[in-house]
Amino acid sequence: MDNKVILNDQEQARRDKLEKYRELGVDPFGKAYKVTHHVSDIRKLCAKKSSKALDRMNLIVSVAGRIMAIRRMGKASFVNLQDKTGNIQAYIGIDVVGKKSYDVFRLADLGDIVGLKGRVMMTRTGELTIRVEKYTHLTKCLHPLPEKFHGLTDVEERSRRRYLDLIVNDESRKVAFTRPRIVREIQKFLDENDFTEVETSILNPILGGASARPFITHHNTLDKDFYLRIATELNLKRLIVGGMERVYEIGRLFRNEGMDASHNPEFTSIEIYQAYSDLKGIGALTEKMIRRVAKNVTGSAIVNYQGKEIDFKSPFRWISMNDLIKEKTGIDFSKIESFEEAKTLADKYEIHLDKFKNTVGYVMNEFFEELCQDDLIQPTFVYSYPIEVSPLTKKGKDPRFTERFELFVNGRELANAYSELNDPIDQRQRFINQLKAKELGDDEASEMDVDFVESLEYGMAPTGGVGMGIDRFVMLLTDQPQIREVILFPTMRDR
Repeated sequence: MDNKVILNDQEQARRDKLEKYRELGVDPFGKAYKVTHHVSDIRKLCAKKSSKALDRMNLIVSVAGRIMAIRRMGKASFVNLQDKTGNIQAYIGIDVVGKKSYDVFRLADLGDIVGLKGRVMMTRTGELTIRVEKYTHLTKCLHPLPEKFHGLTDVEERSRRRYLDLIVNDESRKVAFTRPRIVREIQKFLDENDFTEVETSILNPILGGASARPFITHHNTLDKDFYLRIATELNLKRLIVGGMERVYEIGRLFRNEGMDASHNPEFTSIEIYQAYSDLKGIGALTEKMIRRVAKNVTGSAIVNYQGKEIDFKSPFRWISMNDLIKEKTGIDFSKIESFEEAKTLADKYEIHLDKFKNTVGYVMNEFFEELCQDDLIQPTFVYSYPIEVSPLTKKGKDPRFTERFELFVNGRELANAYSELNDPIDQRQRFINQLKAKELGDDEASEMDVDFVESLEYGMAPTGGVGMGIDRFVMLLTDQPQIREVILFPTMRDR
């Protein structure tokens, strides 16, 4: 195999400079540097100050970052330096830094990482600027950066080379720093409400907790297959049985399914369980949490998403799945008793049914997904799901339906919640029904979890539980159309 690196002229020119740095006694890949201020610190300290006030202030700073622009003027130059908080202009003059340092600076290229120590001043044009007194080369960049406006714009390439995306795209950096703020706000809210954050296992011997196709891996020592978890639900419920009462977990889930604007095979979810609560209680908690996080992160509980105003401030709408279908089609599924009648309606509306979807409840759910959910732009709790699609949920007053809601925003599911099924006899039968669906070809059906049923036999308090997609929530609060924009390293197809 030929491992020779093929370089263009610019890349070769940058590599040729490495020896010149060494001749000047400078390591081209540098050493540690003492940073005293970030760009945002400087801008806060100097906000609304005049040129004379800055001179009196005599603010000396040491900043480090990447050179994003250079304007050379012989024995003096201006550079634009970018750190994690922003950009600032710097003035470098040979008369201040000295000939040796200026010779080192002459080797600088866009993308190089440098340290600048100097006094903050205002130029005649009103630009906040560091008058550099000491220039320190830190790391040579061996590749030219993409042009600011015509460079790295392809979504696929930006996702593959996220490091480069973060260097040149301000919006990507903003999203990357906003996402952990959203997670922290969720944690703060739940901690204040007496919830305990926990961690549960990613490798699971049994498929359960959701309806999804799994990734399968193998443990050599045990000579046994394991699933990468598709949900955290069953382990968190075991903790409720154990008496922890209020628990939540933020963690990665893995589903061996398609990729699109709102799906990635590896994604982040939060699941929250509260003993002595129910569907209404967990819905109220979810609504309050979303409203507060949106307000604290964006400044308002009303956010703009892709040109639409999403109102998290007003009370969220509650409506049953049956009522939504009735609004759209006039069909009342609570009065349909035979699968044959339901299938006739499905054929009329050209709704495809897999062979295992052979009950009224399955058909009803397909009607909702095909005809209704795309219209749910404002936050809407859709409740009372058919029992066939809710194997872990308490039955409602009508045993065909369950105490479950899904929260929809902008036509997409954001959260899924239950009054949790805590009847071990009913739960065992639901698992048996799932096994029958699996035999008929449902790859997403759950397996029998004997240990979980046994845990319920010890008694689980009436409990409300909710799972919410962190990635989709981040998309909403950062106005991003694609899930890959809010995951630093999404799963990508080969080039």
